[in-house]
Amino acid sequence: MDANRDGRISAEELKKSFNTLGDQLSDEEAEAMVKLSDIDGDGMLDFEEFAQLIKGNDEFTEEEQKRKMMEAFRMYIDEGEDCITPRSLKTMLMKLGGLRTSDDCLVMIKAFDLNDDGVLSFDEFALMMMR
Repeated sequence: MDANRDGRISAEELKKSFNTLGDQLSDEEAEAMVKLSDIDGDGMLDFEEFAQLIKGNDEFTEEEQKRKMMEAFRMYIDEGEDCITPRSLKTMLMKLGGLRTSDDCLVMIKAFDLNDDGVLSFDEFALMMMR
């Protein structure tokens, strides 16, 4: 989602990413999402702020939060799979405009792969997003 790789997501990058994934966001909606989640006030989302956006706030029930997290998780898995693989991660990053090598994706997965099986389960993904 971070098209220019500056470590932050702008409203425009968020809008483009959602549109790529099939969810149409207006400029105003993207700006509002960033404003609501922008804790440090810089007008951009860093990793923690983005994770909070995906996680949601306490207004949602635990079940709703888990459903939202599962929706995000499913964006990164290949059809018929139940985990994020280096290949599926690379595919999604390419859709979002990011160019990563297979080795890059493997390193990203290893950072949160608690059982060292080379893939991310839903639980590992959820833990990553809550950090």
